[in-house]
Amino acid sequence: MKLNNTDASWFSQQVVDWYQLHGRKTLPWQLNKTPYKVWVSEVMLQQTQVVTVIPYFEKFMASFPDIIALADADEDVVLHHWTGLGYYARARNLHKTAKIVRDQYGGVFPTSIDEVIALPGIGRSTAGAVLSLSLGQHHPILDGNVKRVLARYFMVEGWYGVKKVENQLWQLTEQLTPKDNVTEFNQAMMDLGASLCSRSKFDCESCPLNSRCKAFNNAVVKQFPHSKPKKAVPKKACHQLIIQCDDQVLMEKRPNSGIWGGLFSFFEFEQKSQLDAFLVQQGLELTTKEVEPFTHVFSHFELTINPHVLKINKMPDVVNERQLVWYPLDQSIEVGLAAPTKKLVKQIATIV
Repeated sequence: MKLNNTDASWFSQQVVDWYQLHGRKTLPWQLNKTPYKVWVSEVMLQQTQVVTVIPYFEKFMASFPDIIALADADEDVVLHHWTGLGYYARARNLHKTAKIVRDQYGGVFPTSIDEVIALPGIGRSTAGAVLSLSLGQHHPILDGNVKRVLARYFMVEGWYGVKKVENQLWQLTEQLTPKDNVTEFNQAMMDLGASLCSRSKFDCESCPLNSRCKAFNNAVVKQFPHSKPKKAVPKKACHQLIIQCDDQVLMEKRPNSGIWGGLFSFFEFEQKSQLDAFLVQQGLELTTKEVEPFTHVFSHFELTINPHVLKINKMPDVVNERQLVWYPLDQSIEVGLAAPTKKLVKQIATIV
């Protein structure tokens, strides 16, 4: 879709004017902006709302005030700061990128869009956001909020997870992003999508674009953007073994690939028979206490966890080429834990 300059200029001016009056300007990563702070915030904000991110961001910055501090930190400590945010590959990629910037760029975040995109976990939109919001460089962005604004304004047909639709949205944001006031425009587009043009609580009457918004003027705002075609959510189950000795529980570090990659969790088995076989192999008792099962919902499947607690009087010599830790129930050491693991730790602590 080719836009004429007048329409594009009107759109961007309305957005920037709205931002001056109503946009967010005092979020923690907007104060004393640096590429490092904006990068961390943009990664945290992927799949996560601002209100949730703020305390995580502030704690993260207190522990890792610059990219060198992040690069030098132990991965388990970084993952510990991410516990509860989910999508833990984001944290591992942050750590990998920090090391690259330390080793290849002297600790200075690169300012070339191609160099930034080449870093782990950074796509075109995130790279554009970092460089435009922190340095004022002219780059378009296309996060979920921007996609929603554009899909409604232009009544873009199709789910934007399809490459053809995404490419169409990129063409639109490229034409609309002004060379002047790019920082304000990009921030405003994200703010609009998160507030007046949110998925379900939109306020079209207050939107500065409503006079030319196709979805609004055709009374079909709820239909845009088109949703992802629904599929049945797979349901899975596992059994977790919680070996407890006094006020500590035994955990192992998970592989970096797969769910909860790089985090510590309890021993996990697909079948109860596999759990029993492991106990026999380690010379441990077969009698375990079952804890109430619960279901954890991921974006692409549901996992029912069946916990089994084995209390022992002395620490066993468990050797299986696993990276293990005796984790205190008072959570006094810093390692990355998935939300269900943290939930179980708190539950076990109440029944010591």
